[in-house]
Amino acid sequence: MRISLSLLLIASLTVGACGVVRESALNPVNWFGRSTSVAIDPTDSKPVNPLIPQSSGLFGNRNAPEVYIGEPFEEITDLTIERVAGGAIVRATGLADRQGIYSVQLTPANEDGTPVDGVLTYRLEGIEPVSNTAIGGPATREVTAARKVTDQQLRGVSTIRVEGVRNARVARR
Repeated sequence: MRISLSLLLIASLTVGACGVVRESALNPVNWFGRSTSVAIDPTDSKPVNPLIPQSSGLFGNRNAPEVYIGEPFEEITDLTIERVAGGAIVRATGLADRQGIYSVQLTPANEDGTPVDGVLTYRLEGIEPVSNTAIGGPATREVTAARKVTDQQLRGVSTIRVEGVRNARVARR
């Protein structure tokens, strides 16, 4: 009798504590929850040493960065932010005009990928095939892309926005 009464008392205290955990930082749902907007300090650009060549010789431009030629998706249907160790994963789902879109990625809206006024903006882009492909149903044209954002990149961010041609999805802290 004493053991069952003790277990009943412990269980009731544990269930009663769930209301406290619901609003604490222990709850994973609250990890990308409430926050305040912080002013962003400008970063210092490091000087370039003119004595070190950027590219030279016969094979100097072999490491030149590839130019991504992706086009924005027509419609963004879903945006999910998942908290992970060291940052968050931004996952966006888009609906293309036709099937066959490949090399889909979330591209930062500005060159350095820093937030502007607390808003971190991405474009969901993909490369269209050269040949004409079928239009197909919505399920066959839906594509998902994700991007990891570090805690340093999230510093001062209050809103994450993913843009398409016709709409944009926004997730706020």
